[in-house]
Amino acid sequence: MYFDTAEGPVFRPPSEADSFILRVTIGCSHNRCTYCNMYRTVDFRTRSMEEIMAQIEQAKAYKDMIRRIFLADGNALVLSTPRLLEILKVLHENFPKLRRVSCYAGPNDILRKTTEELQRLSEAGLKLVYYGMESGDDEVLLHVNKGVTKQQSIEAGQKIVAAGIKLSLMVIIGLAGKAGSKEHAYHTAQAVNAIRPNMLSALTLMMYRGSELRAEYERGEFTLLSPAEIMGELSRLISGIDLHSEAHCLFRSNHISNYVALAGTLPQDKEKLLVDCKKAMEHLSTMTEWDPYNNVEQ
Repeated sequence: MYFDTAEGPVFRPPSEADSFILRVTIGCSHNRCTYCNMYRTVDFRTRSMEEIMAQIEQAKAYKDMIRRIFLADGNALVLSTPRLLEILKVLHENFPKLRRVSCYAGPNDILRKTTEELQRLSEAGLKLVYYGMESGDDEVLLHVNKGVTKQQSIEAGQKIVAAGIKLSLMVIIGLAGKAGSKEHAYHTAQAVNAIRPNMLSALTLMMYRGSELRAEYERGEFTLLSPAEIMGELSRLISGIDLHSEAHCLFRSNHISNYVALAGTLPQDKEKLLVDCKKAMEHLSTMTEWDPYNNVEQ
């Protein structure tokens, strides 16, 4: 549910399909990742409380139905902590059945906040953060212009977990192309082990129109993985994830970008997920023809 599409498209995680989408910012403050074109058509800005309150007033007609609210757009944690606390207070005052507020967050926005600030946000109702780490490999992060190193990426994830906020960590399979596939899988698994997120989502690289990475691909400077190779990289990622036996990390690869939807809990379902990867890899390797644009936005 959302009431404002006047300034560009609205994006949200699949699990927020039934949430009230409250746009507290427009666009993405970083907006320089070479694989992404989500917010290239809009100029980033933060929204005034007047604009935010206008959306809340519209949503109040459904106040008895609203249990989850997602703060859009691309990285709501760019807002100051006092402003976020003000928004969270207003939301709980106006939606009596509200149980969870969530948002996307960029690594630099997380790092700019102290652990104490994040704890205050958690206590005020920010219960879940979706963080697109994408890779744990320094070379990949530099190549795609993520704006942070591997260590900074890990520190950002650890800060969310330490603050008591649930963390949904997202990584992109195929982001290193063929040349860096093994290193990307290995270092990303090591980063996951260091962060220990509550949820882990593996997306598959898509070459979005207007992105710099797509231009590299079309110039022959970046080689995509085949569908079978994508499953091979995913298998290497899962193989490298080593969480303690008491951990409970929900794993999903059910994004629209994925060739095969996998689901399980780590570490409990690790072996089953590896068997599923192997079966999918064997099936996909039998394809006699493979269109490299099969998983690419035209």
